[in-house]
Amino acid sequence: MTSHASHPSSDLLSLRLLHTGLPYGLPDFATIGEDDYEPAIADALVQHDREIVHIVDSDEPATFENTIVALERSGRALDRVLSVFFNLTSTDGTPALLELEERISGVLSEHYDAISLNPRLFERVQTVYDQRDELTLDAESRWLVERTHLGFVRAGAALEPAAQQRLREINTELSTLSTRFGARLLDDSNALGVVFDDPAELDGLNATELAAASAAADEAGYHGKHMVALVLPSGHPWLSKLTVRATRERILRASLERGAHGGPNDTRAIAVRIAQLRAHRAELLGYANHAEYVLADETAGSLEAADTLLQRLAPAAMANARDEARELQKLIDEEGERDEANGAAEPASAERGVGFTLQPWDWPYYTELRRKREFDIDAEALSEYFEVERVLRDGVFYAAEQLYGVHLEERPDLHGYHPDVRVFEVSRTPVAEAGEAAQREAVGLFLLDLYARPTKRGGAWMSSFVDQSRLLDERAIVVNVLNLVKPPAGEPTLLTLDEVHTLFHEFGHGLHGLLSDVRYPQFSGTNVPRDFVELPSQFNETWALHPAVLPHYAKHVRTGEVIPQELIDRLKAASTFNQGYETTEYLQASVIDLAWHSLSAAEADALVEPAAEADDGVDSTSEGEIVARFEQQALLQRGLASSLVLPRYRTSFFQHIFSGGYSAGYYSYIWSEVLDADTEDWFNEHGGLSRAAGEHYRRELLTRGGSQDTKKTYVEFRGADAAIEPLLKRRGLTANVAD
Repeated sequence: MTSHASHPSSDLLSLRLLHTGLPYGLPDFATIGEDDYEPAIADALVQHDREIVHIVDSDEPATFENTIVALERSGRALDRVLSVFFNLTSTDGTPALLELEERISGVLSEHYDAISLNPRLFERVQTVYDQRDELTLDAESRWLVERTHLGFVRAGAALEPAAQQRLREINTELSTLSTRFGARLLDDSNALGVVFDDPAELDGLNATELAAASAAADEAGYHGKHMVALVLPSGHPWLSKLTVRATRERILRASLERGAHGGPNDTRAIAVRIAQLRAHRAELLGYANHAEYVLADETAGSLEAADTLLQRLAPAAMANARDEARELQKLIDEEGERDEANGAAEPASAERGVGFTLQPWDWPYYTELRRKREFDIDAEALSEYFEVERVLRDGVFYAAEQLYGVHLEERPDLHGYHPDVRVFEVSRTPVAEAGEAAQREAVGLFLLDLYARPTKRGGAWMSSFVDQSRLLDERAIVVNVLNLVKPPAGEPTLLTLDEVHTLFHEFGHGLHGLLSDVRYPQFSGTNVPRDFVELPSQFNETWALHPAVLPHYAKHVRTGEVIPQELIDRLKAASTFNQGYETTEYLQASVIDLAWHSLSAAEADALVEPAAEADDGVDSTSEGEIVARFEQQALLQRGLASSLVLPRYRTSFFQHIFSGGYSAGYYSYIWSEVLDADTEDWFNEHGGLSRAAGEHYRRELLTRGGSQDTKKTYVEFRGADAAIEPLLKRRGLTANVAD
């Protein structure tokens, strides 16, 4: 794609997506082919250009309606095409789609820069902004003026022409590199799937998991073997059950090797170049570094505020992790002594490597043994209470109905972008006035994409095909994406407790999008600061183990028996178990993120000056040494370096920050958890799982989106600022917390 010339076809995807004929404007995926996207994007770019020209060339003085609102209305066709396209490249990214994504990334960057850096357009926006006190605007409209103006300034509209030109060049290169990082990571994750010749090497997996590993090997061309496909974070969920120590080590090493072993899929040079370019862009825009640029527009407000939170938590997390490591080593030693006492010529635990020192690949396995010993919780047996359909309908959907009057009905007549995708129509019953009968009102559509496949990037997320907006008279279409292992046909999908939490988490994002009630699309649903967006999702996890919800869905897959109360009690008792490890691995990743993005332009340049340049950056071997040293130094400086607890993400596969929109923002999960733990306390004070409490939360927080300052939104919901103490209690970090 080299120009914005309109495509001659009269049946362009950009037009069809605006008039699909399906409920709520659901894309008609059955009629969309790979060849549709490029001409549709080209046509939509032309349409958007014309809409901007119409605003700029107006003979009328700039007003709120003909400038600010007109900007909100513009680009609708482009938004629709790109929402479908980018959803597909993430969830079903064929080679053709991924190649097109990289090819158009620079074009799109140039297009949006041309709008943000248009001096005549900015002049009109500035005119309205300067008059905002004299205009008769409601609160949301005034906020729109202020946010639109700030968006132009932060995009460089106030820079001199030479600086703007440099900014365009940086943005174009960043867009291309970010896309390339994601594509390489996906390819490398697929290439490094761990293949086993002998199923005995996978001892500890159940029959369904073994069958899934066999199917994965067949799909990858390793017929008659088994393959463990890699997930996005470091490690793998199966490390907690695999008894063969060498198997665990192979899987963890493969996971850590992604993007970091040279060759065409190495991502390290790209990551360093991205950090360098972001530092230069921040400097152009008047900030000390990229983190200061990002955080100036977040709820935290500054790098210092985010860093202070991490520093407060780090000592307690590390202290707890060290205690946990000692307990695991005791368990390993006791196991070895038991085998020696038995006097077996071939100890039963020989394959586990009796007498060894705890290593990172051992931590999940021995943690589960310890969990079972101390709390009598068997993760394998526990998963039999978590069949996915029951968790979904009788847990996730049930909680939403009890809290917000939300109802989901599956629509098998509507189809998603892949056969595994399910479509649900969403409606809501409002709280009725006294003496009146409440009538259900339409909300939108919810798509669910549960299972992993080679064309889907790792992790779990929520995105949208249509955002709610009263201005455009549109209701939301949102999608939740997970990466569960798909069992053989006829077998149930059983979830781990972590996967149960993930299902609740992503639906919390979904509710944020679905229950949005704003006028302007810029503010819809999850269009809020990054360190606020995780509040609704993390808070929704609260209901997974709530006493009014857990027994409603947690029923044995074979007998239908409700989860016993004694098991629930043990789960609660274990709620802070292993939190030292889990908090530390999260904080480590957050520190790595902020370290890369706290570099000044000079510091970023100094990192790569000694290395020789290659075709697409710096030689990956030298770059690998730079990355390893940089990560280690960042962790040492924050007291988070550990040979046993590894960062949840390392630079080479840290998709969140290098291609996923979370740059200088991975801290946001813990920042949002402060808010969500405080929110849980409020619900406990106001009736827990009740319609009255849910209605207050829905009205004061979920409906607001980004239509006002999110700090104001939280205070209006809670009645006060959030306190950190509920989070410390939840994670068992009340001791050793830094002042």
